[in-house]
Amino acid sequence: MITNSTVVVISLMFLDCSSTKKNNQKTFPSESYKNTTQVHNSNANSATATHNYDFDDHDYISLRPTLRKPISPNTKDSLTQIGSSLLVNENESLAILDSESPVADKIVENYLNSENKEPNGHCLTVSKVRFEQAYKAVHGHSFYQDLPSRMATKTYTPKQVFNLLYASASDVHEGWRSLPEEYRGKGNAGAIAYAGMGTLVDSMGIWNGQLRPGALMQVWRFKDDYEKVVQGVNVKKLDPYGHSFIFISYVRDEEKAIIGLNIADQGFQSYRPLIPRDYEVWWAVNLSI
Repeated sequence: MITNSTVVVISLMFLDCSSTKKNNQKTFPSESYKNTTQVHNSNANSATATHNYDFDDHDYISLRPTLRKPISPNTKDSLTQIGSSLLVNENESLAILDSESPVADKIVENYLNSENKEPNGHCLTVSKVRFEQAYKAVHGHSFYQDLPSRMATKTYTPKQVFNLLYASASDVHEGWRSLPEEYRGKGNAGAIAYAGMGTLVDSMGIWNGQLRPGALMQVWRFKDDYEKVVQGVNVKKLDPYGHSFIFISYVRDEEKAIIGLNIADQGFQSYRPLIPRDYEVWWAVNLSI
């Protein structure tokens, strides 16, 4: 059993992720976010966050992008670079996907039927609530009841491990580094995949058409931030920038090439499709539950 006096968990939440109204967003010089004051708190039982952000947006993210066939980026994520050719044969794409997920279907159904698709709040909270509500609607109980006992460590229960991975609660202490490195820094995707409830998809898979509607996603604006989070870092000194949301559908051009992603978040970016240059690191999980 852990207590506040024995373990200090610094929960990593995501700058700008709390923005909700695009028409009220402010713009700042592209480097101005580095001096933003953040306060992130979480306990291992709930991974609930409080935050204090000075502003809502970055210049680059406030602009509505021109959708076009993506060009291979200059930076790589932890696995591979996005290919320059993203023309996808839909039959081939479907053949490599896992079986259908009733929970993923329910997430999308709930979102499309919702009268409030931009509920405000923090991106982590919004994505997690959507996942929790869909899981309970399908299975009749909380997903926490179905977490495998193998997730537990000497310090944390399965629930605590899930919440820490979900929130990317990076820390310089051994607690964070005791979690499996393969799933650290991948947020909702890492937590759900580690629980055996889905399959991880990297940037290559994401932009080659392997995502199913209802997949949960974690992205990082900067690859360097992601790598520091994975290894363990004092987030008060890092000021990272990432985002958590749910994939709804691909946007394709007249040649069926993927040019963007339609997503569901709390209103921060769901007003327009995401494109590859928005983030340097992309992770997702196709649900199998």
